[in-house]
This record gives sequence, C-alpha cells and structure tokens, in this order.
Amino acid sequence: MAIQRDYYEVLGVSRTASGDEIKTAYRKLAFHYHPDRNPDDAEAENKFKEAAEAYEILSDPGKRAQYDRFGHAGVNGQGFGDHFRSAEDVFSAFGDIFGDFFGFGTSSRRRPRQGADLRYNLHISFRDAAKGTEVELNIPKKETCPECAGSGSAPGHEAETCQHCQGQGQVTQSQGFFRIAVPCPVCRGEGSIITHPCAKCRGLGVTQTDKSLKVRIPAGVDSGSRLRLRGEGEPGEFGGPHGDLYVVIHVDDDKVFARRGQDLLITVDISIVQAILGDKIEVPTLDEPVTLEIPKGTPSGKILRIKGMGLRHLGSSAHGDLLVEIQINIPSSVTKKQEALLREFEKLEEDRPMNKVKDFFKKAMGD
Repeated sequence: MAIQRDYYEVLGVSRTASGDEIKTAYRKLAFHYHPDRNPDDAEAENKFKEAAEAYEILSDPGKRAQYDRFGHAGVNGQGFGDHFRSAEDVFSAFGDIFGDFFGFGTSSRRRPRQGADLRYNLHISFRDAAKGTEVELNIPKKETCPECAGSGSAPGHEAETCQHCQGQGQVTQSQGFFRIAVPCPVCRGEGSIITHPCAKCRGLGVTQTDKSLKVRIPAGVDSGSRLRLRGEGEPGEFGGPHGDLYVVIHVDDDKVFARRGQDLLITVDISIVQAILGDKIEVPTLDEPVTLEIPKGTPSGKILRIKGMGLRHLGSSAHGDLLVEIQINIPSSVTKKQEALLREFEKLEEDRPMNKVKDFFKKAMGD
C-alpha cells in the first residue's frame, strides 16, 4: 500500500505558507506535470493529480485546519480523489486557477474517459455482518447503448468532424496579450457532431437500466466498510473504461450483543449467592452457548473475557473476544427467613479484620 505524502511536501511549501504561496506553488506543478505537456506519462499524471489534491485541501482554510491537526485522517473523503477520475477532470475543476494563465484548453474532445463511480448503501443485520453473507443488489445504472455500441450515432452512420474547430474541440480567442483556448461553441468541445443520432439512446451513447449483482459480504464488516466492485459503475465515454461501484455497509444493532471493534459485549445477570460463592453459567455466543466460570467474589461490573468468540478480523482468520459484563441482581424484597439469614451472616462478619463481604454488598448495591 502506497504511503500518502504530506500535502505541504507535495507542493514544496512550508506549513506556514500563505494562500498566495500555495496557489503559486500549485500553478508551477500543474504547468510542469499537465498531461498535455506529458502525453502518455502515467507518473506525470499521478503527480498532477497529487498536486491538485494537495491544493484542494490546503487552499480551503477549514480543510487545511483539519489537516494540520489530524493529518490525512482528518480530511479523508474531502479531497477531489473520490470525485475526479482523470487528469482532465482535475484540470477542468481547477481551470479558473491556471487554465487561462497558461493558455491550456478545457476541451472535452472525444477522447476515452473513465465512467463515474457509483455508491450503493446496503443495510444488513448484525448476524449477517458477523458471519458474512451473499446479497443480491439491484443497481439502477447507465449502460453502453447496445444499438450504437456507445457511439451515439445510428447504425451505419458516424459522427462528422466539426468544421468550425476542424475537429480540435476548441478554438482560440485573443484577450489583450493572451491567446486563450476555449471549447468550441458548435460541437461543445467534442470535436465532432452527431448528425444521425441513435434512436434508442437519442445520441447519448448510454441507456438507463437495472442490473442485478451478487455481492459477497465478508465476515466481520462494520458500519462504514466499503466494498469496491471494479467496472460496475457508469460506462466510460468514447470507449473509456467503466467506473467502479462502492457498496457502503450499514450494520443494524443487535438485541443481544454490542460491539467493541472486533470484540462482542454481552451483559449477564447473576445472583448475590453466585457472585459470592462462584458458579458456572451458560452464556450465548454467535454459535452455540458456552460455559463460563464465575470466580468467587466477583463484583458487579466485572468483565470476563472468552477468547476467540468475537468477530472475525477482516482479511484474517483471527477473531476478537466475547466480553461478558457481570451485573449482580439485587432482589427488591426478601422473605423473613432470608432476612434473618442475612442478618446472621452480617453478624458473623462483624468480627473479621477485613470486612470484605460488606464492601462487596456496598459495591453490588451501588453505595
């Protein structure tokens, strides 16, 4: 797994850099690593996107404060990474920062572009999350039009080159000393025009459909876990690859167990006699009940641990533990015989140097 670099290091500025210094540093990097200047250079494209992500966080005072305090964990999901899938998308989003200054165009010519990612919120039961399960999802999504194979043109026809921009997708305008490339107003930056649109998709190249998918939910997932299904997102444009589908897990609460990471927590009531003398009791697990030994003199609130009876760790065969919290059940009323016995027991304990039983009763009753 690649280590995410510090955003200040990415831009080459100090942690006390001003907003203008951050913007200037970003402009220089964007100019140097822009894909138009480095065609087919994957490393340059990655550095271009890395610089854009750093600028997205550090140019926003609120996000920058979160990053300064908590690092990358404080801004997870707030950068552009989940929203833009290509260098061209990044450039379009920040065009007002450096597009006009460097004269780069923001044309959306018919070059292959990856499709958008999709998100699906899946609610599952606590037991399904603990044991793992397989679910069937019905995903409303766009698919490449089967009639025109995504071209947007009716069968037997092809898009024609835009004569206004000569297929470039952009035209040049002069503003003072600068010459600025802007999207072609006729073809809207596509570089070509569909003269005979496909009847099925009306020239869009995609159709709306519902797709059924079977998804395996691994044992031990928790709320917020994300499953990535590659290629199950929206179709790409102009022959580009599909985006991905992210299934976000939401786990319902359970009536018996609570969760602490991969450990399970359950509360069990026992009597005063069981607490004093000790006992063996049955406690539930995710499978069959197991026997738990209650040590003599167990106080209320004591947590006993059963190893390996918790939830499975993702990507591992190891399991968490079952934590059994003991609560002593104090009867609301006793018979005269019970009261007499308790008084006699108390009297027998009065002469003991260390009155442990009284302390035990005080703790048990919350005094």
